[in-house]
Amino acid sequence: MPEVLKAPLVVEFPFTRSLGPVQSAFLTGLRERVVLGVRTGDGRVLVPPVEYDPVTAEEIRDLVEVAPTGTVTTWAWNHEPRRGQPLETPFAWVLVRLDGADTALLHALDAPGPEAVRTGMRVRVRWAEERSGAITDIACFEPYDGETAELQGHSGAFEDVVHGIVAHARLDYTYSPGRAQAAYIGALAGRRTCGERCPSCRKVYVPPRGACPTCGVATTEQVEVGPRGTVTTFCIVNIKAKNLDIEVPYVYGHIALDGAGLALHGRIGGIPYDQVRMGLRVEPVWTEGARYPDHYRPCGEPDADYDTYKELL
Repeated sequence: MPEVLKAPLVVEFPFTRSLGPVQSAFLTGLRERVVLGVRTGDGRVLVPPVEYDPVTAEEIRDLVEVAPTGTVTTWAWNHEPRRGQPLETPFAWVLVRLDGADTALLHALDAPGPEAVRTGMRVRVRWAEERSGAITDIACFEPYDGETAELQGHSGAFEDVVHGIVAHARLDYTYSPGRAQAAYIGALAGRRTCGERCPSCRKVYVPPRGACPTCGVATTEQVEVGPRGTVTTFCIVNIKAKNLDIEVPYVYGHIALDGAGLALHGRIGGIPYDQVRMGLRVEPVWTEGARYPDHYRPCGEPDADYDTYKELL
């Protein structure tokens, strides 16, 4: 039986978001240990607040302070916390309707076990020791059997307000290629590029997908393409990527390898970035021990005529 290929992969990026007046006040309030909601035209108080009424779509900015105590409306136990979640030990995800609010806020509840959690139980906010104006300023909720907390009567006006947040998105997963992709990867190990031809439309897919997305039939005929190809389109990258040891600016382009029915993407080097052009003929450059070409460089051939690659843009 052939070896089953698999590899751990991570997709990660920071997402920067600017805040409107309502969200800005809400997050600034958390930094100051104040929970704010927003009142709708019919008198409901929404927490967390939104800037437009979900029923009427009217803009709403009437900020209202609510208590840091509340009632669990529903919950689910988390047996195995994941990286980046509020607590490192098992906890409950809870929807909490804070006193003074008409909607529930999702967060974590620190409890010794699922037997200690129930719908209707009273809880209160446990504030983080260090706060910066983010939902994580609420470290979690904790069980509470006291009275409703006193309000400060806050108007929602703050100095040094939070104008934006950075949310870090990350996806960890294990990729295991199928038959077509495994054959493609195996060919790359021998410094060859192989696609698969559709038996109906005769288009050669690189990388192969195992089936033709146009005709819907399986592809099994392997076809070696390249190694040279044509730049069909490109972009100049001016922002340095994390953990990528390439100086900016550099060029990333779509390259139609000779014999392929569609273009694949790759970095283009060996030429000043402002001299890269559509139709440029290129060849792969391999480095020692690499599993795929490091980049593509001009091969010295005359530029390809536009008509030869216009269908591959």
